[in-house]
Amino acid sequence: MLLFEYKSSCVARLHSQGQFPLTQNVTVVEGGTAILTCRVDQNDNTSLQWSNPAQQTLYFDDKKALRDNRIELVRASWHELSISVSDVSLSDEGQYTCSLFTMPVKTSKAYLTVLGVPEKPQISGFSSPVMEGDLMQLTCKTSGSKPAADIRWFKNDKEIKDVKYLKEEDANRKTFTVSSTLDFRVDRSDDGVAVICRVDHESLNATPQVAMQVLEIHYTPSVKIIPSTPFPQEGQSLTLTCESKGKPLPEPVLWTKDGAELPDPDRMVVSGRELNILFLNKTDNGTYRCEATNTIGQSSAEYVLIVHDLPTTLLPTTIIPSLTTAPVTTTVAITTSPATSATTSSKRDPNSLAGQNGPDHALIGGIVAVVVFVTLCSIFLLGRYLARHKGTYLTNEAKGAEDAPDADTAIINAEGSQVNAEEKKEYFI
Repeated sequence: MLLFEYKSSCVARLHSQGQFPLTQNVTVVEGGTAILTCRVDQNDNTSLQWSNPAQQTLYFDDKKALRDNRIELVRASWHELSISVSDVSLSDEGQYTCSLFTMPVKTSKAYLTVLGVPEKPQISGFSSPVMEGDLMQLTCKTSGSKPAADIRWFKNDKEIKDVKYLKEEDANRKTFTVSSTLDFRVDRSDDGVAVICRVDHESLNATPQVAMQVLEIHYTPSVKIIPSTPFPQEGQSLTLTCESKGKPLPEPVLWTKDGAELPDPDRMVVSGRELNILFLNKTDNGTYRCEATNTIGQSSAEYVLIVHDLPTTLLPTTIIPSLTTAPVTTTVAITTSPATSATTSSKRDPNSLAGQNGPDHALIGGIVAVVVFVTLCSIFLLGRYLARHKGTYLTNEAKGAEDAPDADTAIINAEGSQVNAEEKKEYFI
């Protein structure tokens, strides 16, 4: 009888030595739900108990011991006791204890970590608008993070590294307020750019909180003149476009020529930012300036206009025969308009055409006069040559008939004279 009791006691002790509660640490975001689980692989109907950091019993087996509606039983058996704590706050953080009531009592600790979620960040320090060249200082701030959150800056999706970082403990001595300051000098390329402050924290589940500030930069205008054609020619139209950029937008622009007002408003028409010059001629040559002004300042650009002559077409060379030893060669140049200007010829101003085509008509008239003069001289010399030869023939034919007493003798003498005329023939060169 004593031997049986001794053997039973030894088996109970060996069995109790194999019983041991197992727990795991838990991390939960503030406001979330924490699950505390205690397991025993070998249990001979021994009770399990959960207690909080203040050593208050929460559950003893399946019996609730603390009146807290946030604490609920998940599962209770001889091998497991699991409870849940909902709407977790920072005050719930601490070490929880699972006890197995063997002889002696065995315990296991589980630490509950509560993460403080950072508040949505705020950007301060921006006052709109900012002038080009000014130094801008932006501060991003967030509170309530535990542990302290990390702040990063981005401009045009490119991270800015050179920033200041400050961490302060909150009044509850559990969470932190974090701020970061960004300093940079703005230029016109920053206008409309979004500056982003991003808060990274493990409680955000890889979804960072961001704050964005769109910059508004005021700057003086930049001006550029764009011609409609790179090679303006007489008779054509030309459009000069004044491309101006600035903030505030400069409107309207001012056009001048050689430092004064446009000399011919009828042909030089301003429409918005465009200057249209109709029926170009050499008097339009000069320096055209476009000026743009806004509340920040003024800027201008210049364009030097050179009106080119229309292309010329040479006619084939004409050689006029002459009785002189040297031939006369003339070349006639006729001015032709390109196909592009043909469509506007019917719309030209008669006054402007008279001024610009006068020299060409004079040249053509002079050339035609020379041709006519040379032709008349050639006809005159040719006629004189023919007249001289005809007179010589008649004179020779009449010789021998002057002293003839009758017609038969005159005919005989005339034949002899013709023979002699062959020997006395004159040549005119």
